[in-house]
Amino acid sequence: MSNVLVTGGAGYIGSHACKALREAGFTPITYDNLSTGWNDAVKFGPFEQGELHDRARLDQVFAKYAPVAVMHFAALSQVGESMSKPGLYWHNNVGGSLVLFEAAVAAGCLNVVFSSTCATYGDHDNVLLDETVEQHPINAYASSKRAIEDLLRDFEGAHEMSSVIFRYFNVAGADPDAEVGEFHQPETHLVPLMLDAIAGKRAALTIHGTDYDTPDGTCIRDYVHVCDLVDAHVLGLRWLLDGKASRVFNLGSGTGFSVREVVDQSRAVTNMAVPVTEGPRRAGDCTKLVSGSTRAEKELGWAPTRSKMDIMIADAWRWHQIGHYDR
Repeated sequence: MSNVLVTGGAGYIGSHACKALREAGFTPITYDNLSTGWNDAVKFGPFEQGELHDRARLDQVFAKYAPVAVMHFAALSQVGESMSKPGLYWHNNVGGSLVLFEAAVAAGCLNVVFSSTCATYGDHDNVLLDETVEQHPINAYASSKRAIEDLLRDFEGAHEMSSVIFRYFNVAGADPDAEVGEFHQPETHLVPLMLDAIAGKRAALTIHGTDYDTPDGTCIRDYVHVCDLVDAHVLGLRWLLDGKASRVFNLGSGTGFSVREVVDQSRAVTNMAVPVTEGPRRAGDCTKLVSGSTRAEKELGWAPTRSKMDIMIADAWRWHQIGHYDR
């Protein structure tokens, strides 16, 4: 089986990608420093611990496994932190990616599937985002992801490195078999925070802002099931291995869900009440952010079959009850 180097493969999305790669006939090689990932999440292929900035370690791993491609998830991703520590994000995300791409070129590995973000578009309130929308990132996290996209284009011009770039917003759900799932410390995402409140692990879910110009007054956001997301990454990998040109794809629902809709769906799925408190708006929150995925569906043949809120919550709830990582 062909080897694929998965940076950040011990994290939430990366571990699901490793399972999808294994099921697609590839061998995922997880490369992770375990700063936010978990050793227990590495279940579907070899694990190599290391830093993105460690060129000697990367050279060693590339020589050992001769991967046909890199699937790049490793990054710091907290927007608030990125605003107070921009240097950390540029050093880790951009600097680390530069070292990774240089090592890949030296090893003759010229295919990269990159996990970017729709946050690179910036503040486009109430606009259905597609790949033609101009990018105007408004925080250091988004800026760092945009810079990595630029790096990939420059490396293609200089080294014939091909890439598929995926941009998306919120990821939810978990592996239906509950082998891997979402487990952050601390947790900041809506669905696991809500499930923590249901399970009594926190006092309540705080809804930030209830006076937005939406049907129920709460923000609307796009959600994609993590399994649908990683399926797209495997399709992107096959796109590159088939010799097709570099391409950018947005991945989204095209409609979005309000915070209250997510809460209502969780009550229906779990048959349990969600303790809720209402708080003020958070600075920088937009009314509605939704991404389309017409290009991915048309060109990649991507079908987001699990990206329905009840399915995402049901899968997350199953993992939430039986799954966890100890180390």
